[in-house]
This record gives sequence, C-alpha cells and structure tokens, in this order.
Amino acid sequence: MKLSQFDYFLPQELIALKPIKDRQNDRLLILHKGTGEIEHRLFKDIIEYFGDGDVMVFNNTKIFPAVLNGKKEKTEADIEVFLLRELKPEQKLWDVLVSPARKIRIGNKLYFENDLVAEVIDNTTSRGRTIRFLYNGDSEDLKAKLKKMGAVPLPPFINRESKPEDLKHYQTPFSKNEGAVAAPTAGSHFDEILLKRLQINGVYFAEITLHAGIGNYMKIEVEDLSKHKVDSEQVVLPKRTVELVNNAKDQKKRVCAVGTTVVKTLETPVTTLDRIDPFEGWTVQFIYPPFRIRIPNALISNFQLPQTPMLMTVAAFGGYRLIMKTYEEAVKNEYRFGPFGDAMLII
Repeated sequence: MKLSQFDYFLPQELIALKPIKDRQNDRLLILHKGTGEIEHRLFKDIIEYFGDGDVMVFNNTKIFPAVLNGKKEKTEADIEVFLLRELKPEQKLWDVLVSPARKIRIGNKLYFENDLVAEVIDNTTSRGRTIRFLYNGDSEDLKAKLKKMGAVPLPPFINRESKPEDLKHYQTPFSKNEGAVAAPTAGSHFDEILLKRLQINGVYFAEITLHAGIGNYMKIEVEDLSKHKVDSEQVVLPKRTVELVNNAKDQKKRVCAVGTTVVKTLETPVTTLDRIDPFEGWTVQFIYPPFRIRIPNALISNFQLPQTPMLMTVAAFGGYRLIMKTYEEAVKNEYRFGPFGDAMLII
C-alpha cells in the first residue's frame, strides 16, 4: 500500500490540544467490523461490551520527560536534545536526536542547567548523535537529574512548549515502567472506577511493556510503505499475559488490545498455531494492510492523524476501506482526534 492512501480530510479544529477533565465522558465510536455498523456512545459505556473471561491488554510503559534544552559550547547557540535511549549506563552514554543537527559535530560539548555537561562522541544518523554525560554520580543519579530537568515530548501538531501537567495527562492507570517517549494514549480513557466495574463484570487485565519511540511522531518519508524503515522499540511480553491471552483465545473470548502499541507487541512473537509465547527484546514490527492480525480480536484506539503508522495499524485491524469510511463518519460527527481526543472500539 501507499502512504497517500492513508490521507484524509481532517479539519484543524477537530485535533484535541488538551484532554477533557473526566475522560470517561470522552465520546466512543463503536465499529462492528463484521457488519460495518457504527454506534455513538460515551467511553464509560464500554463496560457493556466486555464480560466474563474477556481480557483487556494494557501497555504499562511510562513516559520519560526526554526533551532537554541547552547551549552549544563557544557559540552558546540554543540546542534541543531528545533522549531516545540509554546505551551504556556505566559509561553514561545516550542515543539522542539533536536540533539543529547541522550545528553539532563530534567533540562538541553541550551545556545544560545545573552545570550538567555532555560531549558528542559519535554520529548515528543525519540527526542522531551519541553523547556522553560528564557526570561524577552514578547512572541512577544521572537519570533522576535528567528526569527533573526534562520536558515531556509533545506531538508536532501541538505547537506549544511542554507543561508539567502534560506528564500527568499522558500517563495511564497502568503506567509503571519508565522508558517511552511517545504515549500509549488509548489507556488514558480509563480510571480506577471504570476498571473496577470491568473487573466486577469478570474482565481480566493483562499488561505488556512497549517503550514507544520517536518514530511514532516522525513523518513517514516514502510513498511505498514496504520501504519504510522502522525504529526498534523495546518490548516485554510476560508469562502471565501470555497465559491469559492464550486461554481467552482457546475459550473464544474477547482479547482487546488497548492501543496500537499493544497490537504491535502481541503480533511480535506469534506461533504457527496463532498463539503467543513470552518475549523480551526489541521489535521492528510495522503493521499496515494487508497484514493479518492474529491475536487480538478487539481494539481500543484514539482517532489517529493522517498518514501515521498508528492509523495504518488500525486499518490493518479493521480493514482499510471500512476504517477510512469510518474515519469520514467520525469527522462528519465532529469527534476529537489525536492523543487527547475521543476513542473508538472495534469489535
């Protein structure tokens, strides 16, 4: 498929720039993919669609405030450093993106607040760099310092500086394993009350970890999607989740992926019998039509923006034509799009 096939008309005013106060009252479009029927509900009504033995799988990753602002040595030019991943904790090496990249060379020193200094030691891509923090404390002390200094990375369409409350908005009730730079926002619609009601209905909760990376924000540059290079992302699929998911499939219950990152994780270690095994490592899974989704049979997702990999995953799950038609219906009914917006349930 081609990148241009995932473009659609989206009025700017439908992109949500902040969440509503009570996210249970976000709107919920329910798509029955077998018939194409659409229902318009509120998110709290989702309890009516799940019952005894069904499994909801959440991504328990936690956003890391990964954006640092600093100065280049000598010229004192403003630079932005986006922390992608820690490479070697004992050496305090990090893989980063630097902007503006053209001004940064190997050997340059970068100065941040609180007298923190880093040295550029390698070029990894045209924008990427490897830096070493010149810090006397251990790696955990450094990480705590970076967390205190850093800002939450916002999607490019939110054209403002990050605020402290953004970190709270992006976390979900399951957030615990820090390491993501992009938020698994489908889980943000849940709160403790709704989760308890689902549990009373007999729904099981399972967790995976996928530390969503910067590739979720970056524009796809190729028209032929088979030529798109995917950034690797760290994944943990624990034994308990594997047991719950495989048992639910054996019992013909619903296995609901809460977000496209969960789909990506569940589809990484699939066996020939369409079951999953425990897995810990890295994934470069890129899901777009006509990819056949084999594990989850329900999906909760926010309304994704045009030409994004998340929209492509939703289209693979629900079927390209049906999803694009449904998105037209969502625009017509003025649903709110993006990570702070409304949700859809595909069953």
